[in-house]
Amino acid sequence: MPPAAVPTLQIDNDRVRVTEWRFAPGATTGFHRHAMDYVVVPLADGVLRLVEPDGTREVALKAGVSYARPAGVEHEVVNANAFEYAFVEIELKR
Repeated sequence: MPPAAVPTLQIDNDRVRVTEWRFAPGATTGFHRHAMDYVVVPLADGVLRLVEPDGTREVALKAGVSYARPAGVEHEVVNANAFEYAFVEIELKR
């Protein structure tokens, strides 16, 4: 069984939840559904494998180049790198 990604909650208030996610090589979040809109801020260049309901794909991320996704996204996120990978996730509360 692959190791689990490690979340560190940084902020959780009435407007946002900010979590740093750290992944050992091969670590995974497990399959989950996002309940809120969110923004991801990669902390390094690297590749993440996304296991989605309709298949698997790999995405290359660049340090500091953020992206946003809507609530309802379902996936498992896996570190496809041979090194630790991390990003900050900012969830927007309604």
